[in-house]
Amino acid sequence: MLLSTKHLSGDMFGGITAAIVALPLALAFGVQSGMGAIAGLYGAIAVGFFAALFGGTQTQISGPTGPLAVVASVIIAGEIAFYGSLDAAIGTIVATFVLAGVFQILLGIFKIGQYIRYIPYPVVSGFMSGIGSIIIIMQIYPFFGLVSPPSIVEIISSLGNISGHINIQALLLAVGTIAIIYLFPRLTKKVPSTLIALISLTILSTFMGLNVSIIGDIPNGFPEVHIDTLLSLDWHHPMLIVIPAITLAALGSIDSLLTSVVADNMTKTQHDSNKELLGQGIGNIVAGLIGGLPGAGATMRTVVNINAGGKTNLSGVIHGVVLVVILFGAGAYAKLIPLPVLAGILITVGIGIIDYKGIKHLKEVPRADAVIMIIVLLLTVFVDLLQAVGIGMVLASILFMKQMGDMAENKSVSKTLKDFHDVFPPSSQERESYKAIEEQVYIQHFNGPIFFGFTAHFKQMMKELPEVSVVIFRMYNVPSIDQSGMYVLDDAIYELNSKNITVLITGLNEQPKRMLENIKVIPTLVPKNHLFVDLNAALEMLKEHQSNFQTTKDKKNIHEILWND
Repeated sequence: MLLSTKHLSGDMFGGITAAIVALPLALAFGVQSGMGAIAGLYGAIAVGFFAALFGGTQTQISGPTGPLAVVASVIIAGEIAFYGSLDAAIGTIVATFVLAGVFQILLGIFKIGQYIRYIPYPVVSGFMSGIGSIIIIMQIYPFFGLVSPPSIVEIISSLGNISGHINIQALLLAVGTIAIIYLFPRLTKKVPSTLIALISLTILSTFMGLNVSIIGDIPNGFPEVHIDTLLSLDWHHPMLIVIPAITLAALGSIDSLLTSVVADNMTKTQHDSNKELLGQGIGNIVAGLIGGLPGAGATMRTVVNINAGGKTNLSGVIHGVVLVVILFGAGAYAKLIPLPVLAGILITVGIGIIDYKGIKHLKEVPRADAVIMIIVLLLTVFVDLLQAVGIGMVLASILFMKQMGDMAENKSVSKTLKDFHDVFPPSSQERESYKAIEEQVYIQHFNGPIFFGFTAHFKQMMKELPEVSVVIFRMYNVPSIDQSGMYVLDDAIYELNSKNITVLITGLNEQPKRMLENIKVIPTLVPKNHLFVDLNAALEMLKEHQSNFQTTKDKKNIHEILWND
């Protein structure tokens, strides 16, 4: 793929900044995985470089992420337990990571990436909150300077044993790390607070000779390529490789494409889902071959890249090159990093992954959505990540089928008032009375529940919205809204208001009204005087302002007049 140098300066600064943010996270994820800090750095280099080079999201920065690191840790621990040691299990681990990349390429070739949009919000919310919880729980023992039990259940059941064995020096370092990460941005955001915490506390620990565990020796130079290991692999237990590889491929694809959506929203671009999966797959194959952790699109690093000026895939390539330079020059210093500092970093990562918005609205969203989210969260933490998503999807699908069994097929009509006459033709006299406003009013007619399967279609309709001053949501045929629908309406109305487009709602039924009131869409984004019994009532109000539509073409003025009406 050709790299564009059109935005060279922005891409360079974005890539360098993203690499600086990626370094401590890559080292921390490597340590957490059980393969060592270098595995995290190898993964960040390989996935970051090749996913950018061949992927379908221009500004995405890829590398080991919290969700992927958790899954990789579980896989590595299971295979070490089966084979007896890391050296004995390395072939199976490498094969698992490489096969995960192959599966991602196949997902891209068969154009599966486009279906990511159909994963319901409660499933994603419960899964991400579960991943965040796992990361935090797994760092409890290192936070106090202790060696952690291998499983979540063992960690939780043995928490009472911590109090008599706390390493105070480790505890202070971990607390200091968290404090710096959260407080340093109040001074400046030009330098990543995570990097400041890593460097400053490593120097402090080294010069004071604190009695805490450190990363230890990190290999320097080019990594070993494990092709011979793959060729000599014993395939007598293929399910030890295939099932974990499917888990990694599925999770990595979801993680990457969700980050692609975030990048699209920030840059007002459109990613290629299937091409992105190809790039991620190639990156994970290379990462596996050199003994690195698998990776995915990293939301925080992508946001940092965009905010620092990154515009094209060159920024991701530069991010990988910078990490290569660090690999050759920083090993002697990185080995001194205290494990409690990495624990503090990972705890903040876990805190950032948890979906507080979804948890906050548990009482307000439909009960079935809340139950699905909680089930997925608990299964993620205590059972298995892929099973959690699978069971969540099954439950959401059953709920969806029940809703669809009770409702007619959801059809919507979206037109300006001028064109809407073709569907609901008024008399010639009425048509004349709408003359001044007919091209400034857009009507979105819903016919059925607004649920997770409808949100992608609705988002597309909002993107294709013509230049108008008023949008009317005609909702008398909407009996219910689920959590995904509730949030997509919230986002759409917020976006329309930000563009000085006034939103009116007609025929709002009890359940949708209650949902929108629960999350303050009404009256914060749509005041109560913009709720009407039917379309005619809304049009009558607009006709009273015909003179304003005629005298000004400034949407901001019209918006302010209607808002204060």
